[in-house]
Amino acid sequence: MTNNQWLLAKEFRFEAAHQLPYHDGKCARLHGHSWRGVVYVAGGELVEKGAKQGMLIDYSDIKTYLKPLVENYLDHYHLNESTGLESPTSEQIAAWIYEKLEAAGLPGLLAVRIDETCTSICMYSKNRIAGWLNSGIDLNLHHSRSEEAVGINLTSIM
Repeated sequence: MTNNQWLLAKEFRFEAAHQLPYHDGKCARLHGHSWRGVVYVAGGELVEKGAKQGMLIDYSDIKTYLKPLVENYLDHYHLNESTGLESPTSEQIAAWIYEKLEAAGLPGLLAVRIDETCTSICMYSKNRIAGWLNSGIDLNLHHSRSEEAVGINLTSIM
């Protein structure tokens, strides 16, 4: 057993509308975004044998967990209706996605990040966000790598 820790990030995107009925500004009106999300999975043991040898989890497995959420609740939906959230803020959406992935049993789930816009970003976790954010590691996935997932060895932080 080693002290190594890996953090994997799988990006996903969806187009959706929402309305924040209690907001005191323009977000109280129905409007849409090109949302970007990132699911973070962490762990310390890689698969030892088989087709996934050397992986923490196959990125396509993370995508398999995400696909029903994106297709059936998020992409081209009115989020107030599809998620059941009365006021689907980015915070509420991140938590909603996290809870659904956790209930589905995604192994190593650490956090869900939601970018409502390119400058408005939220991250939700039931774990120690502060510990790994304060590490100095840049967890940003640059938009030019939109379909890629990034793995980062976090030996010193977890």
